[in-house]
Amino acid sequence: MSNFTSVSTFLLWEFTEVRELQILYFFLFLALYLAGITGNLLIIAAVALDHHLHTPMYFFLSNLAMMDIGSVSVIVPKCMTNSIMNNWSISYSGCVAQVFFYFFFAASDISLLTVMAYDRYVAICNPLQYETIMHKGACLQMAAIGWITSLLYSTLHTSGTFANTFCSNAVSQFFCEIPKLLKLSCSDLYLVEFGLIVLGCCMGLGCFIFIIITYMEIFSAVLRIPSVHGKKKALSTCLPHLTVVSVFVFSAVFAYARPSTHDPSDVDIAFGMIYTIIPPILNPFIYCMRNKEIKSALWKFLDFGDSSKTKLDCMLFCM
Repeated sequence: MSNFTSVSTFLLWEFTEVRELQILYFFLFLALYLAGITGNLLIIAAVALDHHLHTPMYFFLSNLAMMDIGSVSVIVPKCMTNSIMNNWSISYSGCVAQVFFYFFFAASDISLLTVMAYDRYVAICNPLQYETIMHKGACLQMAAIGWITSLLYSTLHTSGTFANTFCSNAVSQFFCEIPKLLKLSCSDLYLVEFGLIVLGCCMGLGCFIFIIITYMEIFSAVLRIPSVHGKKKALSTCLPHLTVVSVFVFSAVFAYARPSTHDPSDVDIAFGMIYTIIPPILNPFIYCMRNKEIKSALWKFLDFGDSSKTKLDCMLFCM
């Protein structure tokens, strides 16, 4: 490969050369994007407008919805543009921005899911101290720590990746994925970014272990609740969060816990879509299906006049 002393653009992996299929991919990405944006905006609106949802759990949920909007907006609009324009190039600065913002939103998701697990732990295991521990200032502080940590983490990753000299500009993925970019490196600086990836994996694993331990304590406390109704009520507040965590973790494991291939393939594209696009789109639907308070708030929010018709539409949206 030729030695590129300065790369001005990167060439992303093309889904197909057939024009009809490119247009089909455009509409597919458009549908996914609109579904993700609409679902997450409805969650944010429901939490903001229903005073019954002005609690720490829904404060973090609305933050998660905002991060999901950002996450899906980093990659999908570019895929739509590439498909409809039949131009799979991305500028150097655009690639830098894509890496930076994707890692920021992904890291924010992990931190928020971890804090939400702690919130459920306090609510179920220490209900009498819940308002004392999870007061407004503490919630804002935990959210801010997650954002700042994610910002620093994203900055380190972006700096470590683009400090490299690239021998090629052909990225074997439909977005600027760090492992694919590191394969283009001509220098030994990729070892720095590799070390940051290992550090990030250890931090992510630590958050996952914390969530597992937290839920072990939660389930232990739920089993001690004497009434069946109380057990169901406690579990109903945990199942959506636990489902979202499972989707997030298993999609990432599904993508990276397989043998690495030297040549790009459609399988790489499929796995990339699974862990980058699907989780932020599914999250609002998971909460809509599993959380009665969110359903009720959405019914009120969408009840413009014909109550029965609107509620039916919302029910179909939540199914």
